[in-house]
Amino acid sequence: MNPQTATHGSYWLETAPPGVPAPPLSGDLTVDVAVIGGGIAGLSTAWELARQGREVAVLEAGRVAAGVTGHTTAKLTALHTLVYDHLRRTRGPEGASLYARSQMEAIRHASGIVDELGIDCEWEETAALTYAEDPQHVGELRAEAEAAREAGLPAEFVTGTDLPFAVAGAVRVSGQAQFHPRKYLLALTDDLRRRGGTVYEGTRVVRLTEGEPCILRTDTGVSVRAGEVVIATHYPVFDRALLFTRLSPRRELVVAATIDEDRAPRDMYITQEQNTRSVRSAPYRDGKRLLIVTGEHFTPGTADVEERFTRLTAWADDRFTGLTFTHRWATQDNDSTDSVPLVGPLHHRSRHTYVATGFGGWGMSGGIMAGRLLSDQINGLPSPWSGLYDPRRLTPVVRAGASFLKHQAQVARHFVGDRLPAVTAPAPDDIPRGHGAVVRVGGRQYAIHRDESGSLHAVSARCTHLGCIVAFNDAEQAWECPCHGSRFAPDGQILQGPAVRPLEKRDIPE
Repeated sequence: MNPQTATHGSYWLETAPPGVPAPPLSGDLTVDVAVIGGGIAGLSTAWELARQGREVAVLEAGRVAAGVTGHTTAKLTALHTLVYDHLRRTRGPEGASLYARSQMEAIRHASGIVDELGIDCEWEETAALTYAEDPQHVGELRAEAEAAREAGLPAEFVTGTDLPFAVAGAVRVSGQAQFHPRKYLLALTDDLRRRGGTVYEGTRVVRLTEGEPCILRTDTGVSVRAGEVVIATHYPVFDRALLFTRLSPRRELVVAATIDEDRAPRDMYITQEQNTRSVRSAPYRDGKRLLIVTGEHFTPGTADVEERFTRLTAWADDRFTGLTFTHRWATQDNDSTDSVPLVGPLHHRSRHTYVATGFGGWGMSGGIMAGRLLSDQINGLPSPWSGLYDPRRLTPVVRAGASFLKHQAQVARHFVGDRLPAVTAPAPDDIPRGHGAVVRVGGRQYAIHRDESGSLHAVSARCTHLGCIVAFNDAEQAWECPCHGSRFAPDGQILQGPAVRPLEKRDIPE
């Protein structure tokens, strides 16, 4: 299959059972804990709490396990590219050790859940490797292997892999895992219901009033009273701690192709070279495995996405040859400015509100870790890594480094620059079918899309989160905010937060 004709959608969503559909919340509700977001962090937290006897409700704007979690590459690993040498320098050996222990504990915990519930989720134990082809990066890899080993991981520097091309070196950590994330989470959701938890899909929470109890309000006006609230929406939809100054969104592309079983890599690989290349394979059928290649990361709303898909498929076909591409999709992550997720109380005065975000592309182990950590905190139990992940931690600019300054500069540029008149701007009649553009008419900016039939559709170009100007992603047919990663359908409906209101419809400008 030609890469351009591959299925535009996640393999995990296509191949998982449909699951038991959950209704939207239609009446007021009172629970012990309300979890906003039905991805791996939210469902893991809800399941842990239900297992401990809490009355829990999960409120999901779309479908459970179908957002970011449904578009992941589904690696469960404690080896997160080159994080340990960085943590050793910024958080000290103890901080690096706590990070390693928490991530490894999450993998072991997930393995135990799979066994306990008998989940058929294509669980495979494997090794994870961070590699480089350029010999100039070998020093960094050796330092990372040493730091990861000091932190307690079974890490080693190697030069041989089961990739079909040579590498200059790699950090290898054994005892990691890969799985089918939606099959895992649908089974977890079923068990959550058996334990008395409730799940509501198609339920978007738009307001939070903190107190005793906390009160949530949905976009249909329904209220939820909860003793505790967990915000697990990937990017926080409520941000009383100004976390948006410490999070930067990035989008990555994924292509999948069938490959003969004897040619498929069995370990999981990633390199930061070539704008990131991540490789793993998954069980498929008929003597084949599915090769899953990820990379070409970019800030939402700032790239020619089709061109990046072309580069990624060309790289995969060049390195593995003779591939038949079956699927392509994209995923989105949030990087924290100090490389450590933000999991814990929402802000300094929080007593009953919690957040989980900033997993930096490692949300599978991070989300499971967050479920354990948040359930312990809600139940008043100590955790050795509460301080490491605490969102209230002070992160000096010297520690956050260039990533903090770069992110703030990018956001400031969009807040100011997007409001200035463009040197050239397209007219509505110039927009081709299947494309979109921001058009300025009479001092106002319109986001205009021409559908495949030739009809034009206009919405406000101003993101409803904090007012940045959106841009159109032609490959995925979506309006994207480059500041904080909100995404909207061509008609303005929300595809991804933190925005909780759609783009307003506009009349086509004259």
